[in-house]
Amino acid sequence: MPSPHIAVILPCYNEADAIRGVVEAFRRALPDAAIYVFDNASTDATAAEAIAAGAIVRPVYQRGKGNVVRQAFARVEADVYVIADGDGTYDAARAPEMVRALIEGDLDMVVCTREHDAADAYRRGHVAGNRVFNTIVRVLFGRVFVDIFSGYRVFSRPFVKSFPALATGFETETEMSLHAIQLGLPCAEIPTRYAPRMEGSASKLKTYRDGLRILWFIIRLVKHTRPLAMFATLGAIAALLAAVIGLPVVLTYLETGLVPRLPTAVAAASLVIIGAVSMATGVILDGVSYAQKESKRLAYIAVGHRTGPSVEEGAVIAPDGQASLDC
Repeated sequence: MPSPHIAVILPCYNEADAIRGVVEAFRRALPDAAIYVFDNASTDATAAEAIAAGAIVRPVYQRGKGNVVRQAFARVEADVYVIADGDGTYDAARAPEMVRALIEGDLDMVVCTREHDAADAYRRGHVAGNRVFNTIVRVLFGRVFVDIFSGYRVFSRPFVKSFPALATGFETETEMSLHAIQLGLPCAEIPTRYAPRMEGSASKLKTYRDGLRILWFIIRLVKHTRPLAMFATLGAIAALLAAVIGLPVVLTYLETGLVPRLPTAVAAASLVIIGAVSMATGVILDGVSYAQKESKRLAYIAVGHRTGPSVEEGAVIAPDGQASLDC
């Protein structure tokens, strides 16, 4: 079987101090891979350092990691895609194991879950936010990944070429995870060491600002992927409120034949109408969502089949190689 063509994609913004070492580390780990550095309009010498290290540098002028991922997935052609941050926090030596797990397990995505020993490797706000959002996604979409925000992943070509890449910022990792969940793609999680950033380097992730953006993005994804559940819930809430405020008016009318609180009656009737419209909207959008999911599935199939042993569709392969139907 011919060796797959592997591409390493490193999104970067002002990582001049770290990028040379990151490129060299991935070159040692995957000597036959093409290494791309997508420079997101850096104001330092990131591009020059990457070129000096032997990477293929591509500029992306629109700021935001999601914009970088969209450009990278569209412009790079490969059989296997490795994506990692260019700040040196991820262990490049784990890349061969991740690629091997993808190919031998016939998977579509392998996620490295971050494990850290250093106190400054992972800010407390980021740890708490990661746990909160993992819980939110688990409640909304079922059992998913341990670390949905991990930026160290390996993908198959069908995954990359069917991934819509709608996000613009750090919410792109969440979109990747939910894309796999929606299509029921086989995935794996492998723990990896997460190192502190180099001295003088700062995380581009803003805990509260980007946390709110990610939360809003998840809400939008729920609207697009599960509109019936979302709008049915809103309709049920409206109907319940209508019953609470309208029942006394109805009882008074039955007893006296009068409607002494006309504004309350109007409000209750309006809530009933809102509930009905919400339910109808959910039904209509559910049909649209199904068509969109079908289009993504067809795009995934059109790219071609993966190579490797067959794994039951939708299985998550644990680090010990045991499959579980969690995704």
